[in-house]
Amino acid sequence: MNKEIISFAISATEARDITTFYQSYQRLNRGDYIVFQAAYQRVIITIYENKKHEHKVTFIGYGALSEARKWNKEAQLVKAKAPPEKGGWRCFADQIGSDEVGVGDFLLPMIVVAAFVRGKDIPILEKYGVKDSKRLTDAKIREITPPLLKIFKVSKLTISNERYNEVIASGENLNSIKAKMHNRALLNLFKQFPDTKNIFVDQFVGESKYFSYLNDPNEQKVINITFKTKGESYYPCVALASVVARYAFLLEKDKLDKRYKLSFPYGAGKQADTFAKRFINKYGSEQFKKIAKQNFANYQRTLEDD
Repeated sequence: MNKEIISFAISATEARDITTFYQSYQRLNRGDYIVFQAAYQRVIITIYENKKHEHKVTFIGYGALSEARKWNKEAQLVKAKAPPEKGGWRCFADQIGSDEVGVGDFLLPMIVVAAFVRGKDIPILEKYGVKDSKRLTDAKIREITPPLLKIFKVSKLTISNERYNEVIASGENLNSIKAKMHNRALLNLFKQFPDTKNIFVDQFVGESKYFSYLNDPNEQKVINITFKTKGESYYPCVALASVVARYAFLLEKDKLDKRYKLSFPYGAGKQADTFAKRFINKYGSEQFKKIAKQNFANYQRTLEDD
């Protein structure tokens, strides 16, 4: 009998739930981006968090599939990996692409940016060193983005945490919000450049699921999209969108820091929990409800401790 390998994306809340469930079986780990690991029966359960604060979990071992399906009924065995793709841009024609930031941040807003790039202008991006924003320092992003915004057309959508909570309460989920924001940002640019044939989205959900979220008959859909994980590594427009989104995210943090005279932390880790308690002590729980994503596990923990 061979070892089974299962891997799938999870939310911050699901990461917290899985951690709590297997807490008694936790073991030490030293791997990059590993935030939790446990050995349960004959299965190793590992939770990862990347620099965008997105989570995934892997189950490896004998009986791993049945264990994984306790958390995801549609979990499947991981197929053998294809040969790694070579790096470099995949498209040099005119293009529109989108990316987002703030998905895994408890106290900061989510932002989606779409960018239009003409093929002839790709060397400009390379001149400024545009690539995946996660590989650039905040200082570099603050330096290069203003001049880029004078050259390239972008569409930026920001959903405050207060509005995010209202939409979640209405029955939407994180991916449906992201899909609708991506579609609207892409549409804003596609209306300006309707002859654009190359449209890319940094993939966060399967294609059929993405379009199923676009269920408003009054909202035009941008179709013929190429979905690609790590799209910022392959398409200049997604790389630019990633950089601009991060820049806008930094500006939103600046505004919150200035308004509340506190330094808002990134992510949803212990720093966010500590900050939340300080914020409530200074501004009260009612104000806290407006600035935090209420469907994060951090929110319930904070109110229980308050």
